[in-house]
Amino acid sequence: MFFSIAQFLLKLLRAPDIRKKITVTALFLIIYRLVAHIPAAGIDRQSLQALFAGSPLFSLVDIFSGGTLANFSIMALGLGPYINASIILQLLALVVPSLDELSKEGEFGQEKINQYTRFLTVPLAAMQAFGIYALLRGQGLVESLTPFGLVGLICVMTAGTMLAVWIGELITEYGVGQGVSLLIFAGIVARAPVILGKGTTFLEPARLPMTLAFVVLGILIIGLIVLIHEATRRIPVSYARRAKIQQTMGKASYIPLRLNQAGVIPIIFAVSLVLLPSLVSNFLSVSGNPTLVDLAGKLGQFFKPDSVTYNLFYFGLVVAFTYFYTAVVFNPEKIAENLQKSAGFIPGVRPGQQTEKYLSYILNRVTLIGAVFLGLIAVLPSVFQVITGSPNLVIGGTGILIIVSVVLEVVRNLEGEIVMKRYDNFLG
Repeated sequence: MFFSIAQFLLKLLRAPDIRKKITVTALFLIIYRLVAHIPAAGIDRQSLQALFAGSPLFSLVDIFSGGTLANFSIMALGLGPYINASIILQLLALVVPSLDELSKEGEFGQEKINQYTRFLTVPLAAMQAFGIYALLRGQGLVESLTPFGLVGLICVMTAGTMLAVWIGELITEYGVGQGVSLLIFAGIVARAPVILGKGTTFLEPARLPMTLAFVVLGILIIGLIVLIHEATRRIPVSYARRAKIQQTMGKASYIPLRLNQAGVIPIIFAVSLVLLPSLVSNFLSVSGNPTLVDLAGKLGQFFKPDSVTYNLFYFGLVVAFTYFYTAVVFNPEKIAENLQKSAGFIPGVRPGQQTEKYLSYILNRVTLIGAVFLGLIAVLPSVFQVITGSPNLVIGGTGILIIVSVVLEVVRNLEGEIVMKRYDNFLG
């Protein structure tokens, strides 16, 4: 195994183009982490860090911001506004015909949608910056700013989000892997030492069996994540013009349906929305209006991070977003149409509408397995907290899932680069 890994790394280092992409990716990640430590003005950081350390809700937000929110850096908002803008545009594409047509226009249409996403990110980031300022002011962690100072703070935090988006797009274009996922990955990895430091409270003789059980469970979870991420349901496809050739060579074509077509996107989307009720509750609790304060208390209790309601809501969001994003990336109607045009068919299924229904049927069953697995991984931290009575395992399965999925995706991209390099050398 170690020999195979060393051999793979040597292949990467020997290819100048791949080596350049890896270097560019590492450089941009370093720049992102350095900029993420530039503090914004006017915040009592010690009190802010104490607040985040004592709240599972804020700790989860801080993990996905890579620790920038607890330090209140200029990138405190992270990529949340951009992710929310992506969700809004993808939902609008279901009801706005022009956006739906644009999404089907290939690379040009995707570039236009990305442009609209960036435009929408700016007002969302500004509103979120104001909301965080109001929330922290209510907690006594930030001074009341003048209108000019408040506008300056909002502009700085909005600019920090757009800078993070720009760095992510540069990584996607010139580096290895998907930029936004890599930035979230970098933020989680940057917080890992803090999480592990808190986890040292379990290193006591009385808790040694539980610690060993968590280590074994963590290894099993990583194995299951890899298994689900790589598992595919292969649907055989035959072509009328190539039937004899396929029979002679013993080869067949397949449509690969991955159990987890959506990757880590559903959890990233769900985290952006599952925290909304609690954030609204915290915002209303300092409004001064008795009715709103009472409403905030009920809402906060209803969506408390360790409550059953919160975890069911989180689980449902992950499952819903898994189905939604799978429908975006895999279109049975288009697949059936392309098969019919190329004289292809699924054995035992009539081309056209019957093929579309068959693909939809298989896709729904396969996606159910992946969606339930992602949902269980998402609520795993709460289960651990109930068992151990400690809020220090906030990162849980969600962070592990993102780390493992991003690593697998990067390795797959690098393997594709090696194969393409081999073909280029062969043709050259």
